[in-house]
Amino acid sequence: MKTIIDFTSTTDSIEWQTITDAVMGGVSKSNFEVTTDHLAVFSGHVSLDNNGGFAMVKHSITAHCKDYTTICITLKGDGKAYQFRIKENTATKHWFIASFTTNGEWQTIEIKLSSMYAMFRGNKVDIPNFNGDNINEIAFLIGNKTAENFSLELKSIALK
Repeated sequence: MKTIIDFTSTTDSIEWQTITDAVMGGVSKSNFEVTTDHLAVFSGHVSLDNNGGFAMVKHSITAHCKDYTTICITLKGDGKAYQFRIKENTATKHWFIASFTTNGEWQTIEIKLSSMYAMFRGNKVDIPNFNGDNINEIAFLIGNKTAENFSLELKSIALK
C-alpha cells in the first residue's frame, strides 16, 4: 500500500477546491474542511434549481501509480452514491470516474484503476479506460439527480 493522502496526519484543507453547479447557474452549496478530529468532511446541499445538480471537491496531487492496480478510500458516507474521479493530466477536460455507494458506516472502498472510464460533463468519452502511470488530480462528486443534503467523511486514500 502506498498512501496518497492521510487526513489523520494533516489538517490542511486549503489545497482542496470545491466546485458546484453554480459554474452553470445552479445554486448547490458545498464545503470541505479537515476537522480537529483529523477527518476531511465534504458536505453541503445539492439543488436541482436552475438546472443544477452537482457538487465536487478536487485536489491536485502527484501520485505515481504504475506499480499499483487499485485505489483504496477509507470513508464514512451517508448512504448516498458518489463518484471518485482521477486525471492523469490536469490539462485534459475529461475525468476517469468510478461510482460507489456509501453505507453509513466506516468502510474502505476499493476501485480498480483499469475500471475507471472517461467522462466529460456527464457524457462517456470514447477512449480506453484509465491506464496511466500517474495521477495528477483527484475529486469526489455527488450528482444523483435529486435535491439532497450530503456528507462524506474521509480518512485516507491509498494505492494498492
